[in-house]
Amino acid sequence: MHFLFPTDPRGRNVPEDLFEEQAVALAAAGFASSLLSDGVLRNGRGLEGVPPAATVVYRGWMLNAAEYGRLAGAIESAGGVPLTPPREYLLAHHLPNWYPLIPDLTPETRVYPADADWVRELGALGWDGFFVKDYVKSLKTSVGSLVRDPARIDRVVAEMKAYRGEIEGGICVRRVEDFVAGTERRYFVIRGRPYTADPSEPIPDAVRTCAERIPSPFFSVDVVQRSDGVSRVVEVGDGQVSDLVGWSAERFAGVWQEAR
Repeated sequence: MHFLFPTDPRGRNVPEDLFEEQAVALAAAGFASSLLSDGVLRNGRGLEGVPPAATVVYRGWMLNAAEYGRLAGAIESAGGVPLTPPREYLLAHHLPNWYPLIPDLTPETRVYPADADWVRELGALGWDGFFVKDYVKSLKTSVGSLVRDPARIDRVVAEMKAYRGEIEGGICVRRVEDFVAGTERRYFVIRGRPYTADPSEPIPDAVRTCAERIPSPFFSVDVVQRSDGVSRVVEVGDGQVSDLVGWSAERFAGVWQEAR
């Protein structure tokens, strides 16, 4: 297993600051890594430092479909094999792809084009509240993503475009449920096996079910407790572009040792 990190933009021959601790921990666990420059994704520059026939795990910023396709192509041109092919990357990265696999475990969701008639479409649902995001991310600044009045969704969508520069895919509207504050936890699944940040804590059944149903080699699952005590999946993401929320770099490296 070989890891690939975005290179430091200041010209240092090390990973970007956010990923440097992970690279150090993985090296201590016996894994090699190399660096990904912007030129690989933007200009088709060749990828260096990938051992022949190595299985490559990217650890970096979110990439859209075209960018990830270029990355996978660069890995293959360098003689490596991407752990996660482009199709599987989008399976976990885009909500409309993973939602049909676990509709019983996660809040009810509808998918719309960005220019939908929100009052007409959502008014008929009879929901008390709506959580708005594109295929990948929600709006964590300005007006936020939680909406009670469908007429206000236009503003949320406009703010998403303004802050992020684009809407990726379309708009996903999720039914608001009564979650318990402070209970959200992130889990990783590697080749069908789930892992927790604290090995002494049990893995929720919802995470085990995700591991069984979602055919991605490496993904994250975020789980929260609902007020009735039921564990609910609030997010699934490709593991390569998922932050180590609640995880230490050492524990993250350790699960890769276990997954060998």
